[in-house]
Amino acid sequence: WPLELVARCRVAPALMPPIVRTVIGVDPPASANGTCGIVVCAADADGNAYVLADCSVAGASPEGWARAVADATQDYDADRVVAERNQGGTMVRSVLLAASATLPVELVHAAIGKSARAEPVAALFENGRAFFVGEFAELEAELSALVPGGYAGENRSPDRADAMGWAIWALLLKSKRAVPRIRVL
Repeated sequence: WPLELVARCRVAPALMPPIVRTVIGVDPPASANGTCGIVVCAADADGNAYVLADCSVAGASPEGWARAVADATQDYDADRVVAERNQGGTMVRSVLLAASATLPVELVHAAIGKSARAEPVAALFENGRAFFVGEFAELEAELSALVPGGYAGENRSPDRADAMGWAIWALLLKSKRAVPRIRVL
């Protein structure tokens, strides 16, 4: 994400179309003083994605970051929480559900590197199908440091960027079962 691309993909809240679905992406920290990436994204009826908020927290306990996820879910009326389980396995779900028993949690497993996972999401921005609603300095810094083959940022891990990637993946890129249809020619 060159910063020029980020700037080109910025929209004002007043210009957003109605939202049909909201998802929160979560990249739990690997250590007690790490950052938990928590990014709120939404989709419109035309299949475009919008980054609405970066609610990430640094240095929080598992209960602390889980509470931040639960608060964001309530504040943005989110339909789903998509959380990476690589750091903590099913404990991630348990911690999130302890913060709010009604959280709609889906755990995902990262099988390829962050940079490779980010490429299809970056393509959505490049093709005018994903947008930033406002400015997100720390998230944008992480995105601009994702380079082919890795991450060249100051932080050890692009937690915010990864959380955003999971949310947009769930909104627009997740494989859906093909539904048989009859096409009239």
